[in-house]
Amino acid sequence: FLNSIKIKKETMIIVKDLSIFYDNKAVVKNISFNVEYGDKLAICGANGSGKTSLLKILCGADIKHNGEVYKDRKLKISYVSQQYEWTEGNLIEFAKEFKLDQTKFFTMLFKLGFKREQFNSDIKKFSEGEKKKILIAKSLCEEANLYIWDEPLNYIDVISRLQIEQLLKNTNITLIFVEHDMAFVKNIANKIVNI
Repeated sequence: FLNSIKIKKETMIIVKDLSIFYDNKAVVKNISFNVEYGDKLAICGANGSGKTSLLKILCGADIKHNGEVYKDRKLKISYVSQQYEWTEGNLIEFAKEFKLDQTKFFTMLFKLGFKREQFNSDIKKFSEGEKKKILIAKSLCEEANLYIWDEPLNYIDVISRLQIEQLLKNTNITLIFVEHDMAFVKNIANKIVNI
C-alpha cells in the first residue's frame, strides 16, 4: 500500500564522526551511525541540541558541519518538517498540488481519523494536529526509499499517536525520526542515536 521503494544497497546512510556547528560552536559532536534498509532510527536529545539540523543535513541542506555523510545518490527522501506551511485550499487541491494518488492519500487520512466531509474544508480551519496528520499522510503516499520525520507527534492526540504507531509497525519503511515521546520511540525504533 505504501510507496516505499527498496534500493539495491542494504546500507542507505553512513554517518561518521559528524559534528554540527552554530556560529562556530559545535552543538553536535562526533556522532556516527548507519541506516540499513528497514531501520527505524530515532534521534533523541534536548531542545536546541541540533536534531533538526542533523535531519536537514541528511536531506542535503548546507549546514556547517565536519565529518562524513555517505548517501546513495539515488536515494529518494520524503521529509516531514515540524512546521506546516501549505495552507491554501482544500485536501483535494492539496493532493493535486503535490501529485499524490488521491485514493491512497484519502485512505491514509481515513486511517488517521479524518472524515469524508473534511476533504472539501479549507485547510486553514484544521487544527495543528490535523495539519500534522496531513503531512504524515502526504509523506506516506510519496515514493521514497527513506522517510525523515521531524517530531511527527507534535500536536497529535493519543488515539492518533496509536494509529500512527500501528501504521508504522505494519510496514517495513526505512524511517529516521526525531521524537520526544519516549514510549513511541521505544515501540517504533530499532536504533536510537542520542545527541
